[in-house]
Amino acid sequence: MSPSDQPVDAAHGSVPESDDALPPRKVPRIVILGGGTVGVYSARRLRKRLGKREAAIVVVDPRPYMTYAPFLPEAAAGSIDPRNAVAPHRRALKGIDVLYGKVSSIRHGDRRVEITPEEGDPYEISYDHLIVGLGSVARTLPIPGLAEEGIGFKNIEEAIAVRNHVLNRIDVASSIWDADLRRKMLTFVFVGGGFAGIEALAEVEDMARASAKYYDSLDVSELRFVLVEGSARILPEVSAELGGYTLDELRKRNIEIHLSTFLTSCVGGHVVLSSGVEFDAETLVWTAGVMANPVLKKSDLPLDKLGRVICLPTLQVATAEGEVIPDAWAAGDCAAVPDLFNPGQTCPPNAQHALREGNHLGDNLARILRSDAPTEYKHRNVGAVASLGMYKGVAQMFGRIKVRGFLAWVLHRTYHVFAMPTLNRKVRIMADWTSSLIFRREVVALGSLHDPRAEFRAASVRIPLPPAESLG
Repeated sequence: MSPSDQPVDAAHGSVPESDDALPPRKVPRIVILGGGTVGVYSARRLRKRLGKREAAIVVVDPRPYMTYAPFLPEAAAGSIDPRNAVAPHRRALKGIDVLYGKVSSIRHGDRRVEITPEEGDPYEISYDHLIVGLGSVARTLPIPGLAEEGIGFKNIEEAIAVRNHVLNRIDVASSIWDADLRRKMLTFVFVGGGFAGIEALAEVEDMARASAKYYDSLDVSELRFVLVEGSARILPEVSAELGGYTLDELRKRNIEIHLSTFLTSCVGGHVVLSSGVEFDAETLVWTAGVMANPVLKKSDLPLDKLGRVICLPTLQVATAEGEVIPDAWAAGDCAAVPDLFNPGQTCPPNAQHALREGNHLGDNLARILRSDAPTEYKHRNVGAVASLGMYKGVAQMFGRIKVRGFLAWVLHRTYHVFAMPTLNRKVRIMADWTSSLIFRREVVALGSLHDPRAEFRAASVRIPLPPAESLG
């Protein structure tokens, strides 16, 4: 028996070094890859359905929390505390073991997963049932300068980075009189016109405009926000009417919009667009699409042409011919889940589906373990909501009810706060919103937050000591 067959230490989340003398597991082990929305909700539903004597549940993720992506724009804008946009695993996953590390390979034929921790050597664990909820990563392109200049917007660390960077550029620019440098510092580019890009742009622009009012040496009109989108419209998730309304609202705020345009280069902060437009900017936020977690390519699970795990409507992993792969399940952004309300299509990669798929998957696996038949996942989209800054938003409910302005903003906040796991986080988020309404949000950059040792290193420059005899 290998070390990976030993039960996970629930208290410390560790795998003991040897278990040669231990008996086989008495209950099936369910390993859930990914501690995001699918991972957290499927684990919680399984633990609710199955007692500890019925199944051991292990969640694997490199981060100790679940990020609720719809709140990233508000965290970046300072409307809510970034810590409240995440749900700590230790609170959300009571009675469930958690291993922190990246999944580096999956061998389902052997029922084994390799995990690479932040420090130390990779190790393997075995399982009886596998749930793949690894989510997605930013889909980037080989654009010159993008890797060096761009900032993603997929996790809370990036949202904090965008907020601090934008506010810092405003701070520094307010004390600089070089017109060209000042213009470059106050130019902020967002690439991608989907929900993530539009919400991030609108919220951050709203925050920056509020911040600029505190500087006597700075005029709000000096702020330049630019949106670059490759298609002919924005917000494809809502109707063309609401997409057009959003465009009009953004243009009223003097946001520069380039549709049917691509970023071709951004070397050294010099932005070049496919339309021939060129300008300098010190901020470039990339939100132009996502792709399934690339670690899936290091697995023996069946994938579609987009690199997603192929699933049946029951969320069981299956071959392209529809043959079920025993003991394997998948959901969320990394899974091609058939959309039964739209034949021939798959469920869109959003939080609305991920949350419900996670719960449904947990129910189905519990049914299987109790010798019952799984049911098909079927969910009609209840709508889409987007925030465009304080008191502004758009929403399309049940495909036909279109809402805009303040009411849409209220719907956005109401829907997402109730989707956030744990009562603790719901209350904290609502408290953040209330305090922001009364006292206004904080618009201060936290200096060297992303390199906190920079100042200490500068102060620790080695100075040669005097000769020993002079010290006596």
